[in-house]
Amino acid sequence: MKFKNIIFDWSGVIKDALNAHVWVVNEMMERLGKKKLSFNELKENWEQPYLNFWRKYCPELTLAEEQKIYYEVIGSKDCPKSDSCLGVIDFIKKLNIKKVRMSVVSSDPTERLLQEIKGFGLENIFDEVITNAHDKSEGVNELIKKYDFNPEETVFIGDSNHEVEVGKEAGIKTIAVTWGFCTEEKLKSTDPDYLVHNIKELEEILL
Repeated sequence: MKFKNIIFDWSGVIKDALNAHVWVVNEMMERLGKKKLSFNELKENWEQPYLNFWRKYCPELTLAEEQKIYYEVIGSKDCPKSDSCLGVIDFIKKLNIKKVRMSVVSSDPTERLLQEIKGFGLENIFDEVITNAHDKSEGVNELIKKYDFNPEETVFIGDSNHEVEVGKEAGIKTIAVTWGFCTEEKLKSTDPDYLVHNIKELEEILL
């Protein structure tokens, strides 16, 4: 097996959060007095770290202000619930049987993400789960150092520009998935080591 260590982003890779993402962003846009975005507009313009996205529309917005509004919106009873991406849970369990080391670095809130891990039946699978990561470079580098990962055997799987950029800066391999928050064209522009469109393609690379 080529990769012994896999670092996952969460939303848009393991969790199918697209519909919820559109709803949350547009609720936040409304509170900020901005025009709502269509599904396609959001996919074309989304980027991370997420404050980079918000500053396209609200240049003076601070991280603290963004997070305050975000937590208010996701705490709403109207916020849509999300399921797992098609086929990804079985795939992760196959990797676990093969003794692949897996971790998560996500910008998602701790309590929500840990509940989702439990709900998806993925407890006791990940060596480490790093949450609330606005810039994921710190978390990825922390994992590489802590577990002494060989860069050639380590890959970061994400659905946005940020995961690819972070992986490249850390000297590890990168996989961009097209079923998440960014368009395929935008992902291609970041030049990931692999660009995948479905779980079958991911399995061909990792299993």
